[in-house]
Amino acid sequence: MIAILGTGKMGEALLSGLLRAGFEPDEVLATARRPERAADLGKRYGVRVVTNAEAARSAGTIILAVKPQDMGSLLTEIAPHVAADRLVISAAAGITTSFVESRLEADIPVVRVMSNTPVLVDEAMSVISAGAHAGEEHLRLAEDLLRPVGKVLRIPESQQDAATALSGSGPAYFFYLVEAMVDAGILLGMPRAAALDMVTQSIVGAAIMLRDSGEHPVILREAVTSPGGTTIAAIAELERHSVRAAFLAAIEAARDRSRQLAGG
Repeated sequence: MIAILGTGKMGEALLSGLLRAGFEPDEVLATARRPERAADLGKRYGVRVVTNAEAARSAGTIILAVKPQDMGSLLTEIAPHVAADRLVISAAAGITTSFVESRLEADIPVVRVMSNTPVLVDEAMSVISAGAHAGEEHLRLAEDLLRPVGKVLRIPESQQDAATALSGSGPAYFFYLVEAMVDAGILLGMPRAAALDMVTQSIVGAAIMLRDSGEHPVILREAVTSPGGTTIAAIAELERHSVRAAFLAAIEAARDRSRQLAGG
């Protein structure tokens, strides 16, 4: 039995991914703070929505998907109900495995996970790290849960805040870029729908090329950049406006915010 505690946006994305991966609704428990939210989840997915305490007592694997600021109170609530043979998976930004371990009453294995919203289309990027009491079997179990909905990568926990900034928030950077490119198309006289189609397909095609070709992005970018052509003119403007430096600073700021969340 798997329980997802805190079925908000990311929790629901993980829930729907587990069901698409072949788990039966009666194998998954969910919790929600508001009764109307609980009723909606039960109706939409056919899963049983229970209290946090019941979920912690009943499930062999417990996924913590609440907001970082709610993690402390949730752990206080469920700690008496989490047996030593359970696996706890924390999916909250900035929350360390030691934070979770210190609030549980036994040497519970904890695996820290950072996934992202493309879990909704089975193309998530999930990174996992083992806590002090988690071994190879616990990492493999976490990988088995997450692999059907995307790619899974093991990293040291010291890199988790960077991963949160890079891939956890990464889809938002792409959506922001698409929004800007569509606005540029409109500025140049394109209808919005046509501009969105062109930009979306360009990004999808470029992403598949990057993933499947094995080439460095610099090589792929240079293949589009002819001497004296349109692409180099655009890239010169991006460099003039320090877009590369802005991305570096933005992702560093996201990393710093993840660290702040860990500190409460």
